[in-house]
Amino acid sequence: MIDLMITKDADLLAPTMAKDFPNLAVVKSEGLYYISEDGKKYLDFTSGIATENTGHRHPKVIAAIKDQVDKLLHGPIGIINYESILQLANKLKAVLPEPLNCFFFGNSGTEAIEGAVKLARHVTKRPYIVSFLGGFHGRSMGALSLTTSKSKYRRNLPVGSNMSYQLPYAKPTETPEGSDPEIYWSEQVEKDFERLFNHQVTPEEVAAVILEPVLGEGGYIVPPKGWLKKIREICDHHQILLIFDEVQTGFGRTGDWFAANRFGVIPDIMAIAKGIASGLPLSATVASKELMEQWSIGSHSTTFGGNPVACAAGCATIDVIKDEKLVENARVLGEYALKRLIELKERHSVVGSVRGIGLMLGIEIIDPATGNPNGEGLMKVLKKSLDKGVIFYLSGNKGEVIRMMPPLTVDREHLDYGINLLDEAIGEYELEIGIGGE
Repeated sequence: MIDLMITKDADLLAPTMAKDFPNLAVVKSEGLYYISEDGKKYLDFTSGIATENTGHRHPKVIAAIKDQVDKLLHGPIGIINYESILQLANKLKAVLPEPLNCFFFGNSGTEAIEGAVKLARHVTKRPYIVSFLGGFHGRSMGALSLTTSKSKYRRNLPVGSNMSYQLPYAKPTETPEGSDPEIYWSEQVEKDFERLFNHQVTPEEVAAVILEPVLGEGGYIVPPKGWLKKIREICDHHQILLIFDEVQTGFGRTGDWFAANRFGVIPDIMAIAKGIASGLPLSATVASKELMEQWSIGSHSTTFGGNPVACAAGCATIDVIKDEKLVENARVLGEYALKRLIELKERHSVVGSVRGIGLMLGIEIIDPATGNPNGEGLMKVLKKSLDKGVIFYLSGNKGEVIRMMPPLTVDREHLDYGINLLDEAIGEYELEIGIGGE
């Protein structure tokens, strides 16, 4: 039925949304799997794009949703107040680093970014924002002025009214030979900011610096810790607020509750979403009470943000992550998976760099003759993997990086199974292009 509907009604959905890879027709999800109409199970190594960290339809999350639906379905916060939003705020405060203890709830990561930037400008009374090349912060007009993972997102759109500036993101693979990445990128970002402040904008005009502590859509790039620490120092020196976009890195994905904890660098404002409610639309702009109090009542608001049902799912999600030790699982199995992927790279000449932290892993596909990124080859690998029953997704400027982000509930058996299928798919692709084999 769903396959027939897709064929019959495909034109009703905007192609920009509904024609992405793999556009797989499914009727159910369970645990680590999507299930198609014919009963075939697909191991999901996307977690609904890093949203269902607790796996698909976790029983405790579903129970919390059903219980909340029986009590209160919608409640515009401010008009009324309700238990699930207050419970969630308390649970989040317990897992976020101090002093991030005050929350504005929204519906999406993009909304959380918009709120973070709006708050920074409001508090500092400064107009400009600095972001980093390759970053993805959303596609609404404000967030889009900060997003540079792909130029196609900004095509024909006069975004940001020249209110943002971009600096290079630290890429360990581009560290000069013989240099220590920690030292090199710390010194480099200091030079980048000095050049920016000398030639384009004064630091007194910059409200905030925003970055993903691990580059997501831009290619799953893990920067040196020293680079992040130096940015924190620069912001402190010039009274610039530091915003972490933890939309994709949050809720255990990197092997800690948040990447800020993992790197030991605490921002002034954080945007969180995706894994917060196991698939329900929910996000939050997070800051200290001191910053949040500087928004006057009604200067920022929402109708659907912090929905009672989504908040109940968020509370259950945090409980599941704690009770099932999913943060620890992500760290341990992430280290194991990275070792396995490095071994895979050694066997396949089409695999370039492999990187990751926790269960946020990137596998670059290259042209072995030139070493250049190969997005076309990557799509062939993804399709072969899908045929074998495992779903991966793409990232990177050229669509050349396989992003591997299984639910944090994954065990070693299923992790091995998914990597083995990827190994087979890459091997078959190499045979097709005339390399590998006996």
